[in-house]
Amino acid sequence: MTDAPILSVSHLKKSFGEHEVLRDISFDVSQGDVVSIIGASGSGKSTLLRCINFLEQPTAGTILFQGKNAETQWSRAQYHARVGMVFQSFNLFGNMSVLKNCVVGQMKVLGRARREAEEKALMYLEKVGMAPYRDARPAQLSGGQQQRVAIARALAMDPEVLLFDEPTSALDPEMVGEVLGVMRDLAASGLTMLVVTHEMAFARDVSRRVIFMDAGVIAEDGAPQDIFVHPRQARTREFLSRILQK
Repeated sequence: MTDAPILSVSHLKKSFGEHEVLRDISFDVSQGDVVSIIGASGSGKSTLLRCINFLEQPTAGTILFQGKNAETQWSRAQYHARVGMVFQSFNLFGNMSVLKNCVVGQMKVLGRARREAEEKALMYLEKVGMAPYRDARPAQLSGGQQQRVAIARALAMDPEVLLFDEPTSALDPEMVGEVLGVMRDLAASGLTMLVVTHEMAFARDVSRRVIFMDAGVIAEDGAPQDIFVHPRQARTREFLSRILQK
């Protein structure tokens, strides 16, 4: 782990018209960190991730990546290649095979030759257990399989940070475990990860840090043990008591 943060969010705000969704969000992420972002629906978690990846334009604030302004000192293509994202709805190209889904971004954004891109794609498809399905179309796969392909596609871009936006929320319960297993392996490999999740066991057992968001602000930020066992804020205690009883 390096001393300087790989990602730094400072005074980030996001409004949709009069509705302020994010209010003065600031935090740093060190290389190798696994940070879970938890909170009730509507607390701003997914909007935060979408602002970090510029799928939503922040209203105010600064995002630094490797010490440089992500908006002005990186091209959008360069930034998206280094800060990848896995969506809850998979976002695979339905008219492409599994392999082509994992190849096309490498060729277009990174300029890789097809053979190199295919080798890289197959390496990560193997890693997530999806290499046997290389010629399948997304519609032929289960939700859990599609999400594993989406993770392989993101990894094939060699990102330095990977953002996960509720990656298991669209899955049937029996498929959640296979995706979380892949994410546990990625965390153990040292990949820097920001994970918006409702999976409290993952947040507690795999994360190095947990951020609890409430009404557009960071209400609490600390080690999993501190958040889950000794939360300081009444709002955190209320949320956890409700969610852990389900």
